Amino acid sequence: MPRTDVPLFPLSTVLFPAGSLSLRIFEPRYLDMVRDCARHDASFGICLILEGHEVGTAAVPAAVGTFARIVDFYTHPDGVLGITVRGGARFRVVRSRVRDNGQVHGQVQCWPDEPVVEVPVEFGLLATILERLIEQAGGAWRDSPRECYDDAGWVGFRLAELLPLMATERQQLLELTDPLERLRVLLDALPRFQKA
Repeated sequence: MPRTDVPLFPLSTVLFPAGSLSLRIFEPRYLDMVRDCARHDASFGICLILEGHEVGTAAVPAAVGTFARIVDFYTHPDGVLGITVRGGARFRVVRSRVRDNGQVHGQVQCWPDEPVVEVPVEFGLLATILERLIEQAGGAWRDSPRECYDDAGWVGFRLAELLPLMATERQQLLELTDPLERLRVLLDALPRFQKA
């Protein structure tokens, strides 16, 4: 059953389930959205921009996005509001409309969570690469439990965040519903990132 009137935040990046993003909020339409979500303890949707820009006229969002829940508020040195969001379930936009203030809202169909599948031996290299990337980059994933690296979905989503992929490639990985297919695509892309 589609949820009605979910605020959508089109961005030039992709948020993955359980992923984290820091956002600068300065446009009135998004300040209103953040205030409403905080007041009602509600999520909003993040979708990749297909046409347009993050600032100014309403952009055209991709049809598949991720629910974002605000987990932190802070103020940047220049006075701009900053928020950190955590990715939840994925959704498909059934219908969208632009409000008078330029805020995009949509009816969305929630996707079921992926099954938890162990990383097969043939994709073990990907879990090892992810572990090394997290050791180097640090951040939110540094203290992840060891069993996370055995979960094909978790490994695929984290690699999709950390590898230098194009936004359209990240979107394609977000839209895949089979965690092993996502690992297959990532394994095929690896040679592009190996040093000569």
